[in-house]
Amino acid sequence: MSASHGTKAVVAAFLANTGIAITKFIAWFFSGSASMLAEAIHSVADAGNQLLLLLGGRLAKRKADTEHPFGYGRERYVWAFIVALVLFSVGGLFSISEGISKIQEPHEIDVVWLPLVVLGVAIVLESFSFRTAIKEANQVRGKAGWWQFIRKAKSPELPVILLEDLAALIGLVFAFVAVGLSALTHNPLFDAIGTLFIGVLLIAVAAVLAVEMKSLLIGEGATKEDHAVVQRVLNEHPGVESVIHMKTLYLGPDELMIAAKVAFPPHSDIEHIATTINDLEASLRDKVAHARVIYIEPDLYIEQPEIAPSTDHIVIQSGN
Repeated sequence: MSASHGTKAVVAAFLANTGIAITKFIAWFFSGSASMLAEAIHSVADAGNQLLLLLGGRLAKRKADTEHPFGYGRERYVWAFIVALVLFSVGGLFSISEGISKIQEPHEIDVVWLPLVVLGVAIVLESFSFRTAIKEANQVRGKAGWWQFIRKAKSPELPVILLEDLAALIGLVFAFVAVGLSALTHNPLFDAIGTLFIGVLLIAVAAVLAVEMKSLLIGEGATKEDHAVVQRVLNEHPGVESVIHMKTLYLGPDELMIAAKVAFPPHSDIEHIATTINDLEASLRDKVAHARVIYIEPDLYIEQPEIAPSTDHIVIQSGN
């Protein structure tokens, strides 16, 4: 996944959320709507999260050094994980706390039309941001479904923005319905319930993001398709007998490490081995996206002898 696609979506989301947050705070100040305050905090959290994603992308570009010989590519995963924590704490927990507070001490909305107008405008602006994220994701997700794309993407920015924008749109609808019901019924309880729904929604999205980023932080290997391509490239080279074993690992969204022990024919000279390894590295970089760090260890294939099953557990009884 090209980092430029994710960056464009992040910038679009940041600009949209910053403007939306300001208008939501103004509407909350004049109306006193709990749902509006929850949505304002949600937008602030989203805008801050987009800055964290941009920071992670910048830090990930640092060159490898002696302390981090494989580079800083996983910085993007770290900051995406922090985004999930911010969304959970600042967005979700605050909204739930505010909703409970308004249930205990109801406050009727003062200027009903203002939050409704702001929420309507916010839905339109958020839709443009979501549309940009979808457009950028369509350029890199191929034939994968949306859920599969979010689960399998190695670059964190687009999945994060897609989920954040989707949560923002659903949250805005919750808030619009809650404020509208409170205005029609003159019952502020609906506003408080809408705030609780927004909080639960944000916590659910944060949990999904945390699980996905945790998997990337631990370390994910190549996709099944790329894994099969690597094996085929190694096995089909005329100078190689077979692949003894192989492992892959994403060092960052755009950097895949391949390590393989390859069996060469007996009595192969060093020149043949070196030339074959160079050919294999070139082929892997040509065939496999993001193949950057490649280690190929030459070896001889030695068939392991079959081990006869143990008979220690067999008890022989003699007949009388």
